[in-house]
Amino acid sequence: MKADVVIVGAGPAGIFTALELLKRGSRQKIVMVEKGRRIEERRCPKAQTGRCMNCKPYCHITTGFSGAGAFSDGKLSLSYEVGGDLPTLIGPELAQETIHYADRIYLDFGADDHIEGLEHEEERKDIRRRAIRAGLKLVDCPIRHMGTERAHDIYLAIERYLQEHGVEIYFGSECRRLILENDICEGVVISDGNQELEILAKHTVVATGRRGADWLEKLCAKHNIAHAPGTVDIGVRVEVRNEVMETVNRVLYESKLVGYPKPFKNKVRTFCQNPGGFVSQENYDNNLAVVNGHSYKEMKSDNTNVSILCSHNFSVPFNQPIAYAQKVGELTNMLANGQILVQRFGDILDGKRTWEKELAQSNIRPTLPDVVAGDITAAMPYRAMMNIINFIQAMDYVVPGFASTETLLYSPELKFYSNRVKMDANFNTSLQGLYCLGDSSGWTRGLMMASIMGVLMGRKIAEEG
Repeated sequence: MKADVVIVGAGPAGIFTALELLKRGSRQKIVMVEKGRRIEERRCPKAQTGRCMNCKPYCHITTGFSGAGAFSDGKLSLSYEVGGDLPTLIGPELAQETIHYADRIYLDFGADDHIEGLEHEEERKDIRRRAIRAGLKLVDCPIRHMGTERAHDIYLAIERYLQEHGVEIYFGSECRRLILENDICEGVVISDGNQELEILAKHTVVATGRRGADWLEKLCAKHNIAHAPGTVDIGVRVEVRNEVMETVNRVLYESKLVGYPKPFKNKVRTFCQNPGGFVSQENYDNNLAVVNGHSYKEMKSDNTNVSILCSHNFSVPFNQPIAYAQKVGELTNMLANGQILVQRFGDILDGKRTWEKELAQSNIRPTLPDVVAGDITAAMPYRAMMNIINFIQAMDYVVPGFASTETLLYSPELKFYSNRVKMDANFNTSLQGLYCLGDSSGWTRGLMMASIMGVLMGRKIAEEG
């Protein structure tokens, strides 16, 4: 098959590349390749079974049209300061301008026009004042919250729009290899499990998301695509009662707090806060179970959950951060018999594991029904654990009660976007005709920043013809 553009991965970066090409009036033939299913066919059986079924050949929460975005909490961060390092590549002004542009597209497809975090100025100042006293930085970031169920509808509308306007999407198909000729990428070979198909294209866009970070890292090593080990985030998801987070939830909706706690001074940050939300499980390759969080527009719980992530960098002699994080996750899964582990913060400080009976007696009831009570510290590296403990205690100055005995910590929370593909401001890699976008490229983190990378990619391809 011949195409002008082939896009591997139908997450936000790939989707917005195709959308922008259409919006620019491009007549180029666009082919998308997606390992998972159509969004309307993606379903997690856990809602009926009450426990993770470890779906094969992949987890439907992380794989399929729109990637993890379909089942995420659906938050669009509207500040260039949040979402990765893309602004250092393209410039903060262009990043912010493109965020506004992409945000309008989300609105056109049905996103809620309300923006969280723009009101309550005096209360925001008070929260910032307390954060400064605790040695933390509060990052201002307005949030457009689509909600998990609404995100599904929005991406379904986008999927139909693309197909109605001529974009060919091959679902259930995997990229097997690149087609290379003298350091020029001329397309890809894909497989649906039964037969292979060769797609020749002038432009090959790899946008496999966080789910495909490990695959892209191996691809870079195999084909000598210039890249460097980046950052990997290892952490926990913290869950507290809504009453503890009441003020922050109302004033900020999502608190973006960053700190560098002693003694190691690694970067530690909050991420993906879900007021009235639910802790969830995602499954990656090799049966790796990781924790995440969702927040619905209508359905609410009594708890708020938020991720606390510790950044790690490796260079010499070890330079495989994704493999390191996977080992941490595997060890934690081992302790929980393949599931997610939970421990009370007070038990961590007391040097003891948490028991099911103690969870049943607490004010905070886990929103993940099949979570296993145990000892996170038996698997979490000392450096990461100390960073997390000290950050939680600093957070208690900003949000009194956050570091209470009953506060729940779920593990492992891992973010796989560590492979940083080397590219210029026009996204050119060391292989002519090959572009790497989104979270798997190491340059973005989250829905909005991946989306704007796709917008800019679409503009470039449209201009080149």
